[in-house]
Amino acid sequence: SQSVGSPKTLGDVTVVTEELKNLYYKRLLPIEKHYSFHHFHSPSYEDADFDNKPMVLVMGQYSTGKTTFIRYLLEEEFPGSRVGPEPTTDCFTALMYGEEERVTPGNAITVDPKKPFRNLDPFGNSFLNRFQCVQMPNPVLESISIIDTPGILTAAKRKLSRGYDFQAVLRWFAERVDRIILLFDAHKLEFSDELTRAFGALYGYEDKLRVVLNKADRVDSQQLMRVYGALMWSLGKVFRTPEILRVYIGSFWSEPRQRCDHYKLIELEEEDLLTDIRNLPRNATVRKLNDLVKRARLAHAHIISHLKQEMPTIFCRESKKHNLIYELPVIFTKIQQQHRVPAGDFPDCTKMQEKLLGQDFSKFKTLKPSLMNSLNKLLTTDIASLVPLFQQQEQRKKSLPAVLDGEFLGTFRRDQFKGDPFKEMLKDDEISEADSDEWVVEKYKPKYDEIFYNLSPHDGKLSGTKVKEWMTTTHLPNSVLAHIWRLADVDRDGMLDNEEFALAVHLIEGKLDGHWLPRELPSHLVPPSKRKCPKALTLL
Repeated sequence: SQSVGSPKTLGDVTVVTEELKNLYYKRLLPIEKHYSFHHFHSPSYEDADFDNKPMVLVMGQYSTGKTTFIRYLLEEEFPGSRVGPEPTTDCFTALMYGEEERVTPGNAITVDPKKPFRNLDPFGNSFLNRFQCVQMPNPVLESISIIDTPGILTAAKRKLSRGYDFQAVLRWFAERVDRIILLFDAHKLEFSDELTRAFGALYGYEDKLRVVLNKADRVDSQQLMRVYGALMWSLGKVFRTPEILRVYIGSFWSEPRQRCDHYKLIELEEEDLLTDIRNLPRNATVRKLNDLVKRARLAHAHIISHLKQEMPTIFCRESKKHNLIYELPVIFTKIQQQHRVPAGDFPDCTKMQEKLLGQDFSKFKTLKPSLMNSLNKLLTTDIASLVPLFQQQEQRKKSLPAVLDGEFLGTFRRDQFKGDPFKEMLKDDEISEADSDEWVVEKYKPKYDEIFYNLSPHDGKLSGTKVKEWMTTTHLPNSVLAHIWRLADVDRDGMLDNEEFALAVHLIEGKLDGHWLPRELPSHLVPPSKRKCPKALTLL
C-alpha cells in the first residue's frame, strides 16, 4: 500500500506542509532567533520536523505491555524487542519505514538531516547510547512512525540512575509526536514518583494523550470498575485539568483473550483506539499547524523584552537580575495587563526562573516592531489562508493498512471488495507456475469441511454474518480476525465457499499456534479453484 503522506497519494498534504514550513521560516524563526527561544523552550524546527510521517509515542511503567502493543500494531516482531515482567526495554527505539531491515545507533541517526532527531544531541552520550532507530519494510510504518520508550520505574527501582534527563527527553518527544499512548496494567495499577515526574513532561500536550488500561481481560468486571475509578482519580490529581482524559479499556495483543463479562466492551474500545491512530496521517498537518501556533502564541518575546528594560545600565546588575527572577510571577501579571496577553500563553513560571539563572540579561533584546508585526500577521491572516487547503485535504481520506485497516463488520461489506481498475488483468499464460503447487490446506480439509457444513451454508457458501459468529468463538482480537477474513475471501464476494472457509480456519489455527499472519496470501495457500483469479495474490 502507498504511504498516506506521499505526494502520489495526497498531493495537497505536501502543499499544506510546504506552506507551513515557509511560514515558519519567514515569520516565526526570525523571532525565535532574536529572542533566543531555543535557550528557554525547545530547539528550532527543521525541514524533517515538517516532512516526516506522524509519530506515536508509546510510554508507561515497565511490564504494562508497551512493546507487545507495538507488535500488535505491526503484526510482526521488530529487531531488539524483548518482552518480560521485568524492565526489558532500556532504550528509546524509533521504528520507521525502510526498504531493508536495519538498526542505526543514536549517535549516527542524530546527524541524519532526513530524520527528525537532529536536536537530540544536547542530551549527551548517556542518552544517545540508549537511543536507536529501527527501519523495516512494514506497511503500517509507511504511514506512521512509532517510538518505544524505556519502562518507567517504580519507587523500589528508582535508585537506579538513567544517566540522562529522562523527563526532558520525554518532553522533547511529546512536543513533536502526534499521539502519546500511555499504558497502565489493569491488575497492577500503581503511580510511582518517576511516573508522576513523567506526567510533568506531558504538561501542555494533554490533547495528544490517550490512556490505555491494558490487560483488562485478566480481571473481572467488579475489579475493572474499581481499577478504572482509581485510575481516573489518580490521573485527575496529576493533570489537574477540568477535561476528563480518554481512557481506553482493552487487551492490546494479537493472542486469544480470556473470556470475561466485559469482552464486548474490550472489542469496542479496541476499534475506537485503532480508529484514532488510523486517522493520524490525515490529521498530521493539522497537528503541525496547532504546534506552530502554540509556539507563536507563547509570550516569550514580551518576557525577554520586559526583563531587558528593567535591567540597570551599569551598576547592581547581578542583584537586579536575581530580584527580577524572584518577581517573575508579578512580571507575568504586568505583561498580561499591558499587552493583553492571555494567561495561558505564558510558559511555566518555575521552569522559566530556572532557565533565567544562567542567562546574561544584558544581551536580551527589546521588542522589535517589525518582528512583532510579522508575528501578528502570521496569527491573523497567514494561518487563515491555509484553511481552504486543509478542507481539500480532508476530502481525501486514506486508512492505515494491516491490523489497523477497518472495523471487523466493515470487512463483510461488498463495497470493500471492488477490484482495482488500475491493475491489469493477468492473462492465462502469465499465471505463476506456483499455481500448480500442492495446496497445503488440502490434508486438513475434511476436518474443516465438517465445521463448514455444520454452519448450514446456502448455495455452497457461508455469509459473512455466520462466519463472523463462528470466528469470534476463537477469542482472537477483531482486528486479527478481520485480516484473516481479507486473506480468506479470495474472490472478494463477501462470502466464503468450502475452500475459502478451510483457508480461514487454517490461518486461525496458525495464529493460535503463535505464528504471524502473512501480509499477502502466498501462492501455496491460494485455493485450487481460485488459482486463476487475477486478484488472488493481492490484498486491498
